[in-house]
Formats: sequence, C-alpha cells, structure tokens
Amino acid sequence: METAHTVRPRTTLINRKALLKIVPLSDRSIYNMEKRGDFPKRIVLTSRNVAWDLNEVEEWIEARKASTDKAYRPGKEF
Repeated sequence: METAHTVRPRTTLINRKALLKIVPLSDRSIYNMEKRGDFPKRIVLTSRNVAWDLNEVEEWIEARKASTDKAYRPGKEF
C-alpha cells in the first residue's frame, strides 16, 4: 500500500536578534510595519519568544530592492 506524502520545503525561523542583523530597522519600526501589513508577520513560539520565517524576510528584502518607492519623510515634499 503506497501513501502519497506531500514534501514541504523546510522553514527556517530566525529570532529577533538575527532579524535585526539582517534588517537594519528598529524593533518599533518593524512592529509598526507588521501591523500595517508591510513586513512579514512574526510567529509566536511561546509567550516570551517570537520568530520570523527567513524566506519571507528575504522575499521582503528582494521586493524592497525592486521597489521604486521613495523614502517618506514627514514635512518634506518630493
């Protein structure tokens, strides 16, 4: 009897310290971007530990590289 198994790609999770080495933004900026849907959402592992999917973060970085968006500065006209 053969059973079909779905092979899922491995997920690599990174903690906050590793994330901040990859993405040079403050904790608060990342949190705000998550809430707006502009950054990959954290995965809650325990009540005191969260992580991010490395693949999602890398895809976000590639999307930012390809973006033509200008940086927004309050009070500045572009």
